[in-house]
Amino acid sequence: MNQVYFSDKEKGAEPRINEKISLNVWRGIRAKILTLIDNGSFGYKFPEECKDGGGNVIGTKRQSMSDILKGEIPEIIEERKVGDDYIEKANILLDSDRQDTVPSTLTILDIIQFSYKNIAKPTKENFHEYFKHHHLVFDRDEGQKEFREDINLIFARNGIIFDLQENGQIIRLAPPILREKLSEVIFLTRDNELNEILESARTKYLDPNISVRRESLEKLWDAWERIKTIEPAEDKKQSTKKLLDKASLEPNFLKILEEDAKKLTEIGNQFQIRHSEINKTPVNKSEHIDYLFQRLFAIIYLLLKSSVS
Repeated sequence: MNQVYFSDKEKGAEPRINEKISLNVWRGIRAKILTLIDNGSFGYKFPEECKDGGGNVIGTKRQSMSDILKGEIPEIIEERKVGDDYIEKANILLDSDRQDTVPSTLTILDIIQFSYKNIAKPTKENFHEYFKHHHLVFDRDEGQKEFREDINLIFARNGIIFDLQENGQIIRLAPPILREKLSEVIFLTRDNELNEILESARTKYLDPNISVRRESLEKLWDAWERIKTIEPAEDKKQSTKKLLDKASLEPNFLKILEEDAKKLTEIGNQFQIRHSEINKTPVNKSEHIDYLFQRLFAIIYLLLKSSVS
């Protein structure tokens, strides 16, 4: 169970808005993983075996873990020029002289996912008198649970916007106003292709990579154009009118929806969302992606609820 710090109870939790992992946060994550390497938690996947030949695990085989890490996460290797002719390579997780090197945030998140995938909680079993060590047995579920809680505590205490999920994936938390809806929503319209587009938009929006998050806007605007045809009608314009009419019988509110629907369509055409021509305005800031996604998602959510109710 995660500890609740007194300061959180007194002044509230730190807002989860930081998208970059700082040196101090990386040091905490790195120290946690190194501690787990030392206590044998990664021996489940990278076993250092007892020399008695019985296949008993006594700890983590660091070299095996390092080699697999380098294969799966090439960015973990840092190159430094030493002198005129020699380039030194080092593992920024495992090499002690790299404790002040901060990998990119995406690399750190990959390291966390790698660790979660390969960890298990070790328990000392029988003591090997001759070699003076214990043999280990492992509980993978408990090890992953404790690791996930510890990492998410570090994220939460430092206002980091990411969250390690039970399935081992890391998501970017949506802004609080949208977080609950996105976590609980299941798209079950009568149009299966629309459902798939909306789910793709939701998944991409929660991705830590800003390039993938930008793709979420394209998917959401694709869904927006398809939603306009969901009501039976002769053309898209009439279908859109029927959809908006269902959402509100109050004339003033309906007018707001009509104006917003028109403006959102214009945004999709003016920005590099559904079109990539050089004369379209790019969307490069993460907070701008948040704003545009929330704005369109709000009207889509309303219209779909009204349509099926």
